[in-house]
Amino acid sequence: MARHRNLRFSLLLLSAIVVLTGCENGPLVSGAFDRNFSVTGPIRLELNNASGDVNITGSADGKVHVRGEVRASGFGIDNTRKRLGDTLANPPIEQKGDTIRIGKDMSRMRNISITYTIQVPRATEVDANVASGAQTIRNVTGPVTVRAASGSIRLENIQRDAEVTTASGTITAGDVGSDLHVSTASGNVDLSNIKGNVRASTVSGVIHITKPGARVEAGNTSGEIEIQGASNDVKAHAISGLVSVQGNPGADSYWDLKSVSGGVQLRVPAAANLHLTAEASSGDIRSDIPIVVEEQGKHTLRAHMGSGGGRVDVHTVSGEIRVSGTK
Repeated sequence: MARHRNLRFSLLLLSAIVVLTGCENGPLVSGAFDRNFSVTGPIRLELNNASGDVNITGSADGKVHVRGEVRASGFGIDNTRKRLGDTLANPPIEQKGDTIRIGKDMSRMRNISITYTIQVPRATEVDANVASGAQTIRNVTGPVTVRAASGSIRLENIQRDAEVTTASGTITAGDVGSDLHVSTASGNVDLSNIKGNVRASTVSGVIHITKPGARVEAGNTSGEIEIQGASNDVKAHAISGLVSVQGNPGADSYWDLKSVSGGVQLRVPAAANLHLTAEASSGDIRSDIPIVVEEQGKHTLRAHMGSGGGRVDVHTVSGEIRVSGTK
């Protein structure tokens, strides 16, 4: 249910592009503004932007600096210049205590595009909503929440939880110190070195997860799922696409790997300890490394490696299941 709510929210943001930015017909004028804010202690940054890229970076100077590069378009050069001048003189930014709000009045941003470059203290919580534009958020404590309709999203060096939802765009995240939840309707997902639990889903795209530090849950409707360096619980389900998991399940780990239309590849060390149950409704089951077969049918297999331990269940309706070794 949460996934569907996030998708509906992103589609609403996408419709906001038309309502708030309109078409860039007629003359185009541009300018920039800079604003500085004094803060003490941790802050919260709330950002809403109809059109334009956003770059948020945590720094050690304990200040907030906002630079906005503004483009205004529309019919009539005088009217366009006036709207640009009004925006530069009175940018949509306000400070209330330890909260900085950017884009506080989106209703007056029609045919206005603003690219933001923002420096904040590292001890910053971020809540960003962008209808159209790329977003990069790095070097902040968090938590970080990002919602978008269209545009790539990149997170780097976030200490606390992060949640990312977009209707169309790639999601890249690295070095997140706690849980990470990401969802995109159309776009690839690339995650690395996430210390907490990972939950990732896409309707159309590739999910690639490297060095997860805790539980992984990945779901894909049309595209591949690839997980490397797994050692804790893994749930990876694809409707149409390859599922590939490499790692070494711990003694209490449970790996649940499924693909309806596609193969499943399991890669583990030859010295791994695990119980394996595999079922391929229409396909072969192969192992390139020694396993102890307990029971085997035409499309089923029960086996173990080493002294047993972690439990691995693999299922595919139409596709091959292959077990191979790693160094």
